Amino acid sequence: MKAIILAGGSGTRLWPLSRKNYPKQFLKLNEDKSFLRQTAERLLNIMPSENIMVITNNDYKFHVKADLMPLVMSSALNSVSDFHIILEPAGRNTAPAIALGIKYCMEKLGSKDDEVIFVSPSDHIIRPADKFTEYIKLSDKIAKKGYIVTFGIRPTRPETGYGYIKVSNRKLEAKFQEYMKVEKFTEKPDEKTAERYVEAGNYFWNSGMFAFTIGSILEEFNKHMPAIGKLLNRDFDGMMSDFKKMPDISIDYAVMEKSERVVTLPLELYWNDIGSWDSLYDVLEKDRDDNVKKGDVLTIDTKRTLILGNKRHISTIGLEDCLVVETEDAILIAKKGETQKVKDIVNKLKKDKRKEVEEHVTTYRPWGSYTILEDGLRYKIKRIVVNPKEKLSLQMHYHRSEHWVVVKGTAKVTIGDNEIFIHENESAYVPKSTLHRLENPGKVPVEIIEVQNGEYVEEDDIVRFDDRYGRDKDN
Repeated sequence: MKAIILAGGSGTRLWPLSRKNYPKQFLKLNEDKSFLRQTAERLLNIMPSENIMVITNNDYKFHVKADLMPLVMSSALNSVSDFHIILEPAGRNTAPAIALGIKYCMEKLGSKDDEVIFVSPSDHIIRPADKFTEYIKLSDKIAKKGYIVTFGIRPTRPETGYGYIKVSNRKLEAKFQEYMKVEKFTEKPDEKTAERYVEAGNYFWNSGMFAFTIGSILEEFNKHMPAIGKLLNRDFDGMMSDFKKMPDISIDYAVMEKSERVVTLPLELYWNDIGSWDSLYDVLEKDRDDNVKKGDVLTIDTKRTLILGNKRHISTIGLEDCLVVETEDAILIAKKGETQKVKDIVNKLKKDKRKEVEEHVTTYRPWGSYTILEDGLRYKIKRIVVNPKEKLSLQMHYHRSEHWVVVKGTAKVTIGDNEIFIHENESAYVPKSTLHRLENPGKVPVEIIEVQNGEYVEEDDIVRFDDRYGRDKDN
C-alpha cells in the first residue's frame, strides 16, 4: 500500500489564522504539531515513509519540509526526502493531484496495477490512531476486490458544512465490517435537508479519504474523465509539463459521483475536518463555563465561547456562544453557528485587495522568518530570525539600504567583498546596490532587527545571485 497526502490547498475557513501563504494544514491548534504532521504520523503507523507521498505546491514546499523534519529527528528516518514531496506545477484541484501521485507511484516507485493507494487530506483530526490503522488495513482488502473505497462518518448532528454519502441499506460483506454500496454523493445541504439526512440513517459525512487499486482508478479515469486519463498515459515528466492542461475538478466530481464501483466503509471513531471555527471549538479543551481560552484572557459571565489571543490581553463580559480570534493584524468576532460565513469575509477582503487575506505579519521562509514591526513612508522595520546553519540568498537591492542590529546569537555577514561576524548589540550597514548575505553559522537562532530605508521598500526589490533553496525572487 502507498499513501498520498494532499497538502496543496489554500483554504481560509479558519481566517485570520489560516491565510493563503500559511493555510490550515500548517497550523498548530489542537496539539503542538501541525495538522500535516499529525496526518503523517498516523500513516507511519501503517507504512514506511518511503511509501508516503505529499502533494503540495512550490509556495508550500518549505512549510512541508519544516513540518516533517521533527519526524526525522525523532525516528530512524534519514531525512525529509524519505517522504516523496511532489510539487504541482499549478493548482488543479484533487482529481489531477491524485492522478499525478498515481503516475509517480507507477513510474518512480515501481507500483503495479494491483497496488492499493490510500488518499488523505492533510488537515483532519482522527482518533484513536490505532483504530484508524485497522480501518485502513480493512480498506486495503476491500480495494483489492475491485472497489473504490470511501470512508463515511456517521453524522452526530445536521451539519451543513459537509458533503454527504447516501448508501444502500444492503451490507456487502460482514467480514469486512459491513461496507456498503454507495447510491449517491450529495453537496453540502441546507439545515432542513441535513436534518432529513440524519433522520434517514443511511447518510454519512464524506470524509474526503479514499482507497483504490491503481488499476481500478485508471479504468475509472479513462471512463469518466478521459481528459485526465489521456495525460496518465504520458510519462511523469510529460504529465508535469502538461499539468496546466488538466481540468480543474475534484475527485468527487471526476470519478466518485459517476462510478458504479464505489463503496463506503463506516468509521466508528472521532473525525473532524476542522472546516470552521465551530468545528475547532468542539475539539479543544474547555473550562467549567465551556469556554476555550488561549492566551492572556479574562472572562466574566462568558459561556460557551472560543477566545484565541495572540499578543494582546483580551477581556470579555457577558458573551455567550461567540468566538474571538486575535492575530497581530486582524481580529475576528462572530456568533457560533455563523462561522461558515468566514468565507464571505475572505471573499470581501480579496475583492478589496487586502493583504490580510494573503499573509500574516510574520512570514515564513526556508531559512527562518521575518516579522514586520513597522511599515511607513520610505522605511520598514523587521525582526528577522535565521535558523541554525541556514542563510539568506546572496542578493542586492536597487532602492533601499539596510541596517542590521543583532539582538540574539551570532551572524555571519557578507557585504561586498567583506565577510564579518557580528554579535549581540553589534550592527552592520548595507548600502544600496551592494551585494550582501546574512547567515547563521551557529547552533542557536539568530535574531536581528533590520531597518530598511529608501524610495521603495517592498519585497520584490531583490536581485538574487545565489540561493541554496532554488528561488529567483522574494527573500
